[in-house]
Amino acid sequence: MGDITFDLSEIRNLEEDTLTKEFILSKISEEAIFEHYGVPIKKGLFCSKLRQDHKPTVGFYRNKRGRLIIKDFGSDFSGDCFAYVMALFNVSYYMSLQIIANDFGIINRKDIQTHKAKIAPTGIKFEEQKSAIIQVQTREFNQSELDWWGRYGISHSTLTNFRVYPIDAVWLNGNLFYTNTSNQPVFGYYGGIKDDIEQWRIYWPKRKIARFISNWRATYIQGAHMLPKNRNDYIIITKSLKDVMALYEFNIPAIAPCSENLFLTDSQFNKIKDKFKHIYLLYDNDLPGVKATNKIHKQYPDLKCLLLNRNQAKDFSDFRKKFGYRKTLELVNQTKQYYGET
Repeated sequence: MGDITFDLSEIRNLEEDTLTKEFILSKISEEAIFEHYGVPIKKGLFCSKLRQDHKPTVGFYRNKRGRLIIKDFGSDFSGDCFAYVMALFNVSYYMSLQIIANDFGIINRKDIQTHKAKIAPTGIKFEEQKSAIIQVQTREFNQSELDWWGRYGISHSTLTNFRVYPIDAVWLNGNLFYTNTSNQPVFGYYGGIKDDIEQWRIYWPKRKIARFISNWRATYIQGAHMLPKNRNDYIIITKSLKDVMALYEFNIPAIAPCSENLFLTDSQFNKIKDKFKHIYLLYDNDLPGVKATNKIHKQYPDLKCLLLNRNQAKDFSDFRKKFGYRKTLELVNQTKQYYGET
């Protein structure tokens, strides 16, 4: 273990069910854990160790609780050292604790494979706390891009209202990350300025994986700035800004968290509850969407959950694209009648 030493005499026989993240971090640093599994502790970007990565897309930051987070801007992965070990070995959270504790000698389990350190411990302490810096070069929409959004019933004026822009180039922490090509449209969702840093979510609609990079904070709510100012009868919480904009075209107030894996904070939910009489949840009807819907409804039983017929479309914007304006309006009106909304 190089220079890392601590007294193990009292913890060799640690009971497995008392092993916690906090206990491990009281014995070994987050930086040392990352280094042990091959991740260098440094500022700036480097290549991912979890996937094939031909350009630097990964970096560190500290969240508000001071936890060291590794963020892959080229995929959806983001997490602490325990989440990294879970992804590296494809194991559960509980097993990640066991692997780390076993590799560092905190416990002694013969049935778990040990892993030698890939990087000798350096003792470096990561201090950077600022958000990643995303800079973009925007331009006016061309007709093909407007046609693409138009298939979902989303107009140029709505794109403008929701601060969506076509992107020609993206810089990540000062490094050129992407330049646009004619066959790969890229759009930027602008989220304002926080701590003197522009907040962006960059969207590659034609990609199958790694479709977004973002420096939005986890609590950012998409579409919130377009909600009606006065008290309203109902609102829909959905899973993407595209769905928010598609609903907006039917005069339906809607918002979306940053991802399907996140939801509003209790404070945000209570503010919405004070302003809207009825709150509806409309996530995708695939397995992740249904799981998220069930989980959220258990936490907030006042929510009314909506799901599209799986044989029709996965989400609202796809329904609008597939069936057009008239049939989507019929769906909206039937739903309002069913729930007694005006």
